[in-house]
Amino acid sequence: MDLNTFSYLAIAIILGILSSKVMEKIKFPNVTGYIIIGLIAGPYCLKILSLESVESFSIISDIALGLIAFSIGSEFKLSFLKIVGKSPIIIAFFEAVCAVLVLDAVLILTGNDVSFSLVLGAIAAATAPAATLMVVRQYNAKGPVTNTLLPVVAIDDAVALMCFGISVALAKSIGSTGDASMLYTLLKPLAEILGSLILGAAFGVILKFFTARYTGQGNRLSIALAMVFLCIGVSLLLNLSQLLVCMAMGAVYTNISKYSEEVFKYVDNITHPIYLLFFFISGAELDISLLPTVGIIGIIYIVFRVVGKVAGAALGAKVSKAEPVVTKYLGFTLIPQAGVAIGLAGMATSIVPEYGYKIRAIILCATVIYELVGPLVTKMALIKAGEISKS
Repeated sequence: MDLNTFSYLAIAIILGILSSKVMEKIKFPNVTGYIIIGLIAGPYCLKILSLESVESFSIISDIALGLIAFSIGSEFKLSFLKIVGKSPIIIAFFEAVCAVLVLDAVLILTGNDVSFSLVLGAIAAATAPAATLMVVRQYNAKGPVTNTLLPVVAIDDAVALMCFGISVALAKSIGSTGDASMLYTLLKPLAEILGSLILGAAFGVILKFFTARYTGQGNRLSIALAMVFLCIGVSLLLNLSQLLVCMAMGAVYTNISKYSEEVFKYVDNITHPIYLLFFFISGAELDISLLPTVGIIGIIYIVFRVVGKVAGAALGAKVSKAEPVVTKYLGFTLIPQAGVAIGLAGMATSIVPEYGYKIRAIILCATVIYELVGPLVTKMALIKAGEISKS
């Protein structure tokens, strides 16, 4: 019997809740359970959910990423940034760029095509904020590592887009004399970032206007959700980054509205089932049959991306004179990778079409491993840093 979308949604939520109880017993983060149960129940394992039903949930993933980015934007409060200083910006730049350079070097030195190496290496910069944010919230982590981590993962996507744009320009220019084409390819991601930030800032001002004139939890929550949806919709129409637009809206709003704290609290109160579904869907979409196809290149990507992230974060923390605990543990909280990386892998199919399938397979397999291992490593790093109680 074929069930309808609402029945599948109910099944997904119930299975996610049940998996969280199992995770509590073995002291794993809930997000890991959501991904595992999604993988098991999905169309590539037990087929409790059909491929068509999982594909029909795509709007939930967009909403979840928009809400996550909006929430991360609240971490850019100027009064807070004055306390943490320039450290998160420097660390985000170093950890993203170092991951790209390390992977580029290893891939090229192991005999891979330069264009392929540049494009695959560029995707290494992206870090998934969702899993990290869920771990921080679940365990109520507090301390210098957490305080630095949240703005770092927020800035990371902007740096990742720039790294990807530059790497793509270099890959396209190999064997070509078209300087204008390379210049355009370099400027395009910068224009996308700038356009996304400007649009998000404008939406932040609009959000402030409406939440100042409409009182009550219901009204303000409805307005905030409408603005997040509007950010996503307009971003898709204009080919801008919905993550950056939503993040910029949250960042501007938190700095100009006296109601921002209560509005963010209202939004946080309704996001848990959406995040649960997002991670469940992420697990269900992953085809584990791709794992044998990635080979040694996949292993190189999975290992050396982490090496680059950890080394780059430590170097950035030292350069910015961050606290020793940040230098020691922050890099291990930057392992998760999901939505943005998968999106960039999809773009790569048109840039280096001869390697498109291989790049996508590598990124999807890496996502399985990073999203399963990443939240657990994040939790362990924050425990070692003394920011999560061992009990």
